[in-house]
Amino acid sequence: QVQLVESGGGLVQAGGSLRLSCTASGRNISTYAMAWFRQAPGKERELAAAIEWTGTLTLYAESVKGRFTISRDNAKNAVYLQMNSLKPEDTAVYYCAGKPGSFYDYWGQGTQVTVSS
Repeated sequence: QVQLVESGGGLVQAGGSLRLSCTASGRNISTYAMAWFRQAPGKERELAAAIEWTGTLTLYAESVKGRFTISRDNAKNAVYLQMNSLKPEDTAVYYCAGKPGSFYDYWGQGTQVTVSS
């Protein structure tokens, strides 16, 4: 089993930055695709950013492209999300997820990000 733990969320003013971290334990995630999802109040969970196992290929939602950067450090069994130029609409619970095969089978408990205007 894989346990994913997110950290780095908090309250920030619009235009500010936050860096989320996701640390895995229980199994090496270096061969997993990883992603950050987010869920705002009253909305469905959506993919914010994803990264394949080598770190070479990344994917971003249009709403965060150019502002968010996903990265990974396989030596540390960790994934990161650097969020810049934050907007109030980025307010959500952010979840780290791991995909060993075709599906995101492993999820963290989430970390709250709140952006004030």
